Amino acid sequence: MDQQPLINEIIEKYKLDPASVYNTWFIGSDERLKAFRAIRRGVSQVIDDIKTEKFGNDFKGSSLDFVLTAITEQKQVFEGAAHPFYWKPKMRIPDIYENQTNKKAFGQFLENCYYASNEDQLIREIIKLDGLKIKGLGPAVASILYFLHPTILPPFNTAIVNGFNYLFRDKKKLGSWQEYLKMREIIMKTNADNKDQLSKDLGAIAGLLFEIGSRNIIIEGQIISDEDKVKLLKQYNKRHKEVIGEKHEEDLHTEMQYHLLKIGKALGYDPIAATNDRGKCHGEINFSFISLNKFPELNVDKDTLNTIQLIDIIWFEKNNNKAVCAFEVEKSTSIYSGILRLSDLAISFADHNTSLFIIIPNSREKDVVLQLSRPAIKNSSVTIKYILFSDLREHCDALCKFGESHKILEKIAKTVKY
Repeated sequence: MDQQPLINEIIEKYKLDPASVYNTWFIGSDERLKAFRAIRRGVSQVIDDIKTEKFGNDFKGSSLDFVLTAITEQKQVFEGAAHPFYWKPKMRIPDIYENQTNKKAFGQFLENCYYASNEDQLIREIIKLDGLKIKGLGPAVASILYFLHPTILPPFNTAIVNGFNYLFRDKKKLGSWQEYLKMREIIMKTNADNKDQLSKDLGAIAGLLFEIGSRNIIIEGQIISDEDKVKLLKQYNKRHKEVIGEKHEEDLHTEMQYHLLKIGKALGYDPIAATNDRGKCHGEINFSFISLNKFPELNVDKDTLNTIQLIDIIWFEKNNNKAVCAFEVEKSTSIYSGILRLSDLAISFADHNTSLFIIIPNSREKDVVLQLSRPAIKNSSVTIKYILFSDLREHCDALCKFGESHKILEKIAKTVKY
Protein backbone atom coordinates (compact mmCIF):
# COMPACT_ATOMS: atom_id res chain seq x y z
CA MET A 1 0.00 0.00 0.00
CA ASP A 2 1.32 3.45 -0.97
CA GLN A 3 1.67 5.51 2.21
CA GLN A 4 2.52 8.75 0.42
CA PRO A 5 -1.02 10.23 0.36
CA LEU A 6 -1.32 9.54 4.11
CA ILE A 7 2.08 11.10 4.83
CA ASN A 8 1.19 14.16 2.73
CA GLU A 9 -2.02 14.59 4.71
CA ILE A 10 -0.21 14.24 8.05
CA ILE A 11 2.50 16.73 7.09
CA GLU A 12 -0.14 19.23 5.98
CA LYS A 13 -2.00 18.84 9.29
CA TYR A 14 1.31 19.24 11.17
CA LYS A 15 2.24 22.45 9.36
CA LEU A 16 -1.23 24.02 9.57
CA ASP A 17 -1.59 23.55 13.34
CA PRO A 18 -0.37 26.82 14.97
CA ALA A 19 0.37 24.90 18.19
CA SER A 20 2.49 22.23 16.51
CA VAL A 21 6.20 21.75 17.11
CA TYR A 22 6.76 22.89 13.53
CA ASN A 23 5.23 26.31 14.15
CA THR A 24 6.20 26.91 17.77
CA TRP A 25 9.72 25.48 17.69
CA PHE A 26 11.08 24.61 14.25
CA ILE A 27 10.20 27.78 12.35
CA GLY A 28 8.62 29.81 15.13
CA SER A 29 11.51 30.05 17.58
CA ASP A 30 14.59 32.25 17.25
CA GLU A 31 15.98 30.43 20.29
CA ARG A 32 16.30 27.20 18.28
CA LEU A 33 18.78 28.78 15.91
CA LYS A 34 20.62 30.53 18.72
CA ALA A 35 21.03 27.22 20.56
CA PHE A 36 23.20 25.51 17.94
CA ARG A 37 26.41 27.41 18.63
CA ALA A 38 25.90 27.35 22.41
CA ILE A 39 25.47 23.57 22.37
CA ARG A 40 28.38 23.04 19.99
CA ARG A 41 30.57 25.13 22.25
CA GLY A 42 29.34 23.18 25.27
CA VAL A 43 30.21 19.85 23.64
CA SER A 44 33.70 21.18 22.98
CA GLN A 45 34.01 21.93 26.71
CA VAL A 46 32.89 18.38 27.63
CA ILE A 47 35.58 16.97 25.34
CA ASP A 48 38.23 19.25 26.85
CA ASP A 49 37.16 18.42 30.43
CA ILE A 50 37.43 14.69 29.75
CA LYS A 51 40.85 15.12 28.10
CA THR A 52 42.22 17.18 30.98
CA GLU A 53 40.56 14.97 33.63
CA LYS A 54 38.38 17.82 34.91
CA PHE A 55 35.16 15.94 34.19
CA GLY A 56 33.77 14.83 37.56
CA ASN A 57 32.01 11.70 38.74
CA ASP A 58 28.49 13.14 38.59
CA PHE A 59 26.24 14.68 35.96
CA LYS A 60 25.09 17.60 38.11
CA GLY A 61 27.35 20.62 37.70
CA SER A 62 29.38 19.03 34.93
CA SER A 63 29.94 20.54 31.49
CA LEU A 64 27.66 17.78 30.15
CA ASP A 65 24.94 19.13 32.45
CA PHE A 66 25.44 22.55 30.77
CA VAL A 67 25.02 21.01 27.31
CA LEU A 68 21.82 19.19 28.26
CA THR A 69 20.50 22.33 29.97
CA ALA A 70 20.91 24.23 26.69
CA ILE A 71 19.19 21.37 24.84
CA THR A 72 16.26 20.98 27.26
CA GLU A 73 15.71 24.76 27.09
CA GLN A 74 14.40 24.01 23.59
CA LYS A 75 11.33 22.57 25.34
CA GLN A 76 8.87 20.39 23.43
CA VAL A 77 10.93 17.81 21.51
CA PHE A 78 13.84 17.95 24.01
CA GLU A 79 12.01 18.44 27.30
CA GLY A 80 13.31 15.24 28.91
CA ALA A 81 16.65 15.04 27.08
CA ALA A 82 18.71 15.30 30.29
CA HIS A 83 17.11 12.36 32.13
CA PRO A 84 19.14 9.56 30.47
CA PHE A 85 22.36 11.29 31.56
CA TYR A 86 21.54 11.67 35.26
CA TRP A 87 24.00 9.58 37.27
CA LYS A 88 22.09 6.70 38.91
CA PRO A 89 24.64 5.27 41.38
CA LYS A 90 22.73 2.14 42.39
CA MET A 91 22.38 1.02 38.77
CA ARG A 92 25.77 2.48 37.73
CA ILE A 93 24.27 4.12 34.64
CA PRO A 94 25.21 5.75 32.45
CA ASP A 95 28.64 4.31 33.17
CA ILE A 96 30.71 7.33 32.08
CA TYR A 97 31.26 9.02 35.43
CA GLU A 98 33.21 6.61 37.64
CA ASN A 99 34.59 4.33 34.92
CA GLN A 100 37.57 6.22 33.49
CA THR A 101 37.93 3.99 30.43
CA ASN A 102 34.30 4.55 29.47
CA LYS A 103 34.59 8.25 30.18
CA LYS A 104 37.54 8.60 27.79
CA ALA A 105 35.76 6.51 25.16
CA PHE A 106 32.75 8.81 25.41
CA GLY A 107 35.00 11.88 25.10
CA GLN A 108 36.73 10.45 22.03
CA PHE A 109 33.35 9.58 20.51
CA LEU A 110 32.12 13.17 21.00
CA GLU A 111 35.35 14.61 19.59
CA ASN A 112 35.27 12.39 16.50
CA CYS A 113 31.61 13.30 15.90
CA TYR A 114 32.32 16.98 16.55
CA TYR A 115 34.91 17.07 13.76
CA ALA A 116 33.21 14.59 11.42
CA SER A 117 32.32 16.02 8.02
CA ASN A 118 30.17 13.31 6.49
CA GLU A 119 27.57 10.65 7.17
CA ASP A 120 29.91 7.66 6.91
CA GLN A 121 32.22 8.99 9.63
CA LEU A 122 29.31 9.57 12.01
CA ILE A 123 27.73 6.17 11.45
CA ARG A 124 31.11 4.53 11.94
CA GLU A 125 31.55 6.32 15.30
CA ILE A 126 28.08 5.28 16.47
CA ILE A 127 28.75 1.64 15.59
CA LYS A 128 32.11 1.79 17.41
CA LEU A 129 30.45 3.27 20.52
CA ASP A 130 27.68 0.66 20.41
CA GLY A 131 30.33 -2.06 20.23
CA LEU A 132 31.78 -0.90 23.57
CA LYS A 133 28.46 -1.73 25.30
CA ILE A 134 28.80 1.07 27.84
CA LYS A 135 25.96 0.48 30.26
CA GLY A 136 23.19 3.07 29.98
CA LEU A 137 24.81 5.05 27.16
CA GLY A 138 22.27 4.60 24.38
CA PRO A 139 20.85 6.63 21.51
CA ALA A 140 19.68 9.43 23.83
CA VAL A 141 23.11 10.81 22.85
CA ALA A 142 21.60 11.40 19.39
CA SER A 143 19.84 14.46 20.77
CA ILE A 144 23.31 15.97 21.32
CA LEU A 145 24.54 14.81 17.92
CA TYR A 146 21.54 16.44 16.21
CA PHE A 147 22.81 19.87 17.27
CA LEU A 148 26.23 19.07 15.77
CA HIS A 149 24.88 17.62 12.50
CA PRO A 150 21.19 18.57 12.05
CA THR A 151 20.99 17.38 8.45
CA ILE A 152 22.49 13.95 9.14
CA LEU A 153 21.34 12.71 12.57
CA PRO A 154 17.78 13.05 13.90
CA PRO A 155 17.14 13.41 17.65
CA PHE A 156 15.78 10.43 19.55
CA ASN A 157 13.40 10.03 22.49
CA THR A 158 10.36 8.01 23.59
CA ALA A 159 7.79 10.17 21.79
CA ILE A 160 9.79 10.11 18.54
CA VAL A 161 10.10 6.31 18.66
CA ASN A 162 6.37 5.97 19.41
CA GLY A 163 5.56 8.32 16.53
CA PHE A 164 7.80 6.34 14.20
CA ASN A 165 6.11 3.09 15.19
CA TYR A 166 2.62 4.55 14.76
CA LEU A 167 3.40 6.02 11.35
CA PHE A 168 5.34 3.12 9.87
CA ARG A 169 3.51 0.27 11.67
CA ASP A 170 6.79 -0.81 13.22
CA LYS A 171 8.02 -2.00 16.62
CA LYS A 172 11.34 -0.23 17.07
CA LYS A 173 12.61 -0.21 20.66
CA LEU A 174 13.98 2.57 22.81
CA GLY A 175 17.57 2.27 24.02
CA SER A 176 19.16 0.48 21.07
CA TRP A 177 21.68 2.13 18.76
CA GLN A 178 20.94 -0.50 16.11
CA GLU A 179 17.25 0.33 16.22
CA TYR A 180 18.12 4.02 16.02
CA LEU A 181 20.20 3.50 12.88
CA LYS A 182 17.43 1.46 11.25
CA MET A 183 14.93 4.19 12.14
CA ARG A 184 17.27 6.80 10.76
CA GLU A 185 17.39 5.12 7.34
CA ILE A 186 13.61 5.30 7.03
CA ILE A 187 13.48 8.85 8.43
CA MET A 188 16.11 10.01 5.93
CA LYS A 189 14.27 8.42 2.98
CA THR A 190 10.90 9.82 4.08
CA ASN A 191 12.46 13.24 4.55
CA ALA A 192 14.05 13.09 1.09
CA ASP A 193 10.73 12.02 -0.47
CA ASN A 194 9.03 15.00 1.19
CA LYS A 195 11.85 17.54 1.06
CA ASP A 196 9.62 20.23 -0.47
CA GLN A 197 7.21 19.99 2.46
CA LEU A 198 9.73 19.54 5.26
CA SER A 199 13.39 20.60 5.48
CA LYS A 200 16.97 19.39 5.11
CA ASP A 201 17.16 20.02 8.86
CA LEU A 202 15.87 16.80 10.44
CA GLY A 203 14.30 18.77 13.29
CA ALA A 204 11.21 19.22 11.10
CA ILE A 205 10.50 15.52 10.59
CA ALA A 206 11.58 14.70 14.16
CA GLY A 207 8.99 17.21 15.33
CA LEU A 208 6.37 15.47 13.18
CA LEU A 209 7.19 12.09 14.74
CA PHE A 210 7.15 13.70 18.19
CA GLU A 211 3.65 15.08 17.54
CA ILE A 212 2.40 11.67 16.37
CA GLY A 213 4.07 9.91 19.30
CA SER A 214 2.55 12.42 21.73
CA ARG A 215 -0.79 11.77 20.00
CA ASN A 216 -1.24 15.39 19.11
CA ILE A 217 -1.72 14.08 15.57
CA ILE A 218 -3.95 11.02 15.24
CA ILE A 219 -3.32 8.93 12.15
CA GLU A 220 -5.48 6.39 10.39
CA GLY A 221 -5.61 3.05 12.16
CA GLN A 222 -4.92 4.34 15.69
CA ILE A 223 -7.62 3.05 18.04
CA ILE A 224 -8.74 5.76 20.46
CA SER A 225 -10.70 4.81 23.58
CA ASP A 226 -13.10 7.19 25.35
CA GLU A 227 -10.54 7.54 28.14
CA ASP A 228 -7.87 8.46 25.59
CA LYS A 229 -10.20 11.00 24.00
CA VAL A 230 -10.58 12.80 27.35
CA LYS A 231 -6.79 12.80 27.83
CA LEU A 232 -6.21 14.06 24.29
CA LEU A 233 -8.71 16.88 24.74
CA LYS A 234 -6.91 17.99 27.92
CA GLN A 235 -3.59 17.73 26.08
CA TYR A 236 -4.96 19.78 23.18
CA ASN A 237 -6.23 22.51 25.52
CA LYS A 238 -2.92 22.56 27.36
CA ARG A 239 -0.95 22.98 24.12
CA HIS A 240 -3.10 25.86 22.93
CA LYS A 241 -2.84 27.53 26.32
CA GLU A 242 0.95 27.20 26.07
CA VAL A 243 0.92 28.83 22.62
CA ILE A 244 -1.02 31.80 24.00
CA GLY A 245 1.45 31.98 26.88
CA GLU A 246 4.41 31.91 24.48
CA LYS A 247 2.84 34.75 22.46
CA HIS A 248 2.57 36.78 25.66
CA GLU A 249 6.20 36.00 26.48
CA GLU A 250 7.29 37.06 23.00
CA ASP A 251 5.43 40.36 23.40
CA LEU A 252 7.22 40.94 26.73
CA HIS A 253 10.55 40.09 25.09
CA THR A 254 9.90 42.68 22.36
CA GLU A 255 8.87 45.28 24.96
CA MET A 256 12.10 44.81 26.94
CA GLN A 257 14.19 45.07 23.77
CA TYR A 258 12.36 48.32 22.96
CA HIS A 259 13.14 49.77 26.41
CA LEU A 260 16.83 48.89 25.99
CA LEU A 261 17.00 50.47 22.52
CA LYS A 262 15.24 53.58 23.81
CA ILE A 263 17.57 53.94 26.83
CA GLY A 264 20.69 53.32 24.73
CA LYS A 265 19.61 55.98 22.22
CA ALA A 266 18.82 58.48 24.99
CA LEU A 267 22.24 57.94 26.60
CA GLY A 268 23.98 58.79 23.33
CA TYR A 269 25.00 55.32 22.18
CA ASP A 270 24.36 53.50 18.90
CA PRO A 271 22.09 50.61 19.96
CA ILE A 272 21.38 47.67 17.68
CA ALA A 273 18.95 44.76 17.93
CA ALA A 274 19.74 41.15 17.04
CA THR A 275 19.95 40.43 13.31
CA ASN A 276 16.63 38.58 13.28
CA ASP A 277 14.81 41.17 15.42
CA ARG A 278 15.33 44.42 13.52
CA GLY A 279 11.97 44.11 11.80
CA LYS A 280 10.11 44.11 15.12
CA CYS A 281 8.06 46.97 16.52
CA HIS A 282 6.64 47.91 19.92
CA GLY A 283 3.52 49.98 19.90
CA GLU A 284 3.92 52.33 16.95
CA ILE A 285 7.73 52.35 17.04
CA ASN A 286 9.68 50.19 14.58
CA PHE A 287 13.03 48.94 15.87
CA SER A 288 14.62 50.07 12.60
CA PHE A 289 13.95 53.71 13.58
CA ILE A 290 15.89 53.51 16.86
CA SER A 291 18.52 50.91 15.96
CA LEU A 292 21.60 50.90 13.78
CA ASN A 293 20.74 49.63 10.31
CA LYS A 294 23.97 47.70 9.93
CA PHE A 295 26.08 45.75 12.40
CA PRO A 296 29.52 47.37 12.91
CA GLU A 297 32.54 45.62 11.42
CA LEU A 298 34.29 43.65 14.13
CA ASN A 299 37.67 41.96 14.09
CA VAL A 300 36.42 38.47 15.03
CA ASP A 301 36.03 35.17 13.21
CA LYS A 302 32.84 34.47 11.27
CA ASP A 303 31.33 32.00 13.75
CA THR A 304 31.85 34.34 16.69
CA LEU A 305 30.43 37.26 14.70
CA ASN A 306 27.33 35.22 13.85
CA THR A 307 26.85 34.50 17.56
CA ILE A 308 27.38 38.11 18.66
CA GLN A 309 24.91 39.35 16.05
CA LEU A 310 22.22 37.23 17.74
CA ILE A 311 22.61 39.01 21.10
CA ASP A 312 19.30 40.77 21.75
CA ILE A 313 20.64 44.31 22.20
CA ILE A 314 24.15 45.81 22.06
CA TRP A 315 25.08 49.44 22.69
CA PHE A 316 28.09 50.72 20.71
CA GLU A 317 29.89 54.00 21.23
CA LYS A 318 28.99 56.64 18.64
CA ASN A 319 31.00 56.20 15.43
CA ASN A 320 33.05 53.50 17.15
CA ASN A 321 33.04 49.70 17.09
CA LYS A 322 33.47 49.49 20.86
CA ALA A 323 30.62 47.57 22.53
CA VAL A 324 29.72 49.37 25.76
CA CYS A 325 26.86 47.14 26.93
CA ALA A 326 25.25 43.91 25.79
CA PHE A 327 21.89 42.53 26.89
CA GLU A 328 20.19 39.15 26.59
CA VAL A 329 16.44 39.23 27.25
CA GLU A 330 15.26 35.85 28.52
CA LYS A 331 11.79 34.41 28.86
CA SER A 332 10.89 30.89 29.98
CA THR A 333 13.94 29.35 28.26
CA SER A 334 17.50 29.94 27.15
CA ILE A 335 19.19 31.55 30.16
CA TYR A 336 22.29 29.40 29.74
CA SER A 337 22.49 29.98 25.98
CA GLY A 338 22.21 33.72 26.57
CA ILE A 339 25.04 33.61 29.11
CA LEU A 340 27.26 31.83 26.57
CA ARG A 341 26.55 34.46 23.90
CA LEU A 342 27.44 37.26 26.29
CA SER A 343 30.61 35.39 27.29
CA ASP A 344 31.58 35.06 23.61
CA LEU A 345 31.26 38.83 23.19
CA ALA A 346 33.30 39.54 26.34
CA ILE A 347 36.09 37.22 25.23
CA SER A 348 36.12 38.80 21.77
CA PHE A 349 36.48 42.28 23.30
CA ALA A 350 39.00 41.37 25.99
CA ASP A 351 40.89 44.63 25.35
CA HIS A 352 38.05 46.69 26.84
CA ASN A 353 35.28 46.17 29.35
CA THR A 354 31.78 45.55 28.06
CA SER A 355 29.03 45.58 30.68
CA LEU A 356 26.92 42.42 30.35
CA PHE A 357 23.33 41.99 31.48
CA ILE A 358 20.66 39.30 31.50
CA ILE A 359 17.13 40.78 31.50
CA ILE A 360 14.68 38.38 33.13
CA PRO A 361 11.07 38.06 34.31
CA ASN A 362 10.75 38.51 38.08
CA SER A 363 9.60 34.89 38.34
CA ARG A 364 12.95 33.64 37.00
CA GLU A 365 15.29 35.38 39.44
CA LYS A 366 16.15 32.11 41.21
CA ASP A 367 16.91 30.47 37.84
CA VAL A 368 19.35 33.16 36.74
CA VAL A 369 21.09 33.15 40.13
CA LEU A 370 21.50 29.36 39.79
CA GLN A 371 22.94 29.64 36.27
CA LEU A 372 25.32 32.48 37.15
CA SER A 373 26.48 30.51 40.20
CA ARG A 374 27.68 27.55 38.13
CA PRO A 375 31.44 26.96 38.57
CA ALA A 376 32.18 27.48 34.87
CA ILE A 377 30.59 30.94 35.04
CA LYS A 378 31.59 32.20 38.47
CA ASN A 379 35.21 31.07 38.03
CA SER A 380 35.57 32.86 34.70
CA SER A 381 36.77 36.43 34.22
CA VAL A 382 33.38 37.42 32.81
CA THR A 383 30.95 39.31 35.07
CA ILE A 384 27.27 39.22 34.15
CA LYS A 385 24.62 41.15 36.08
CA TYR A 386 20.87 40.86 35.77
CA ILE A 387 17.92 43.25 35.63
CA LEU A 388 14.29 42.35 36.35
CA PHE A 389 11.60 43.08 33.76
CA SER A 390 9.59 45.11 36.28
CA ASP A 391 12.55 47.36 37.13
CA LEU A 392 13.44 48.01 33.50
CA ARG A 393 9.84 48.88 32.62
CA GLU A 394 9.28 51.07 35.70
CA HIS A 395 12.51 53.06 35.44
CA CYS A 396 12.94 53.29 31.66
CA ASP A 397 11.87 56.95 31.35
CA ALA A 398 13.90 58.01 34.41
CA LEU A 399 17.03 56.31 33.05
CA CYS A 400 16.53 58.11 29.73
CA LYS A 401 15.99 61.48 31.42
CA PHE A 402 18.63 61.46 34.14
CA GLY A 403 21.28 59.06 32.85
CA GLU A 404 24.60 60.35 31.54
CA SER A 405 26.21 57.01 30.68
CA HIS A 406 25.63 53.28 30.85
CA LYS A 407 26.65 53.41 34.52
CA ILE A 408 23.12 54.55 35.36
CA LEU A 409 22.10 50.90 34.88
CA GLU A 410 23.89 50.05 38.12
CA LYS A 411 20.90 51.62 39.89
CA ILE A 412 18.66 48.72 38.83
CA ALA A 413 21.15 45.92 38.05
CA LYS A 414 21.75 43.07 40.49
CA THR A 415 24.89 40.99 41.02
CA VAL A 416 25.07 37.37 42.17
CA LYS A 417 27.06 37.19 45.41
CA TYR A 418 29.27 34.10 45.63
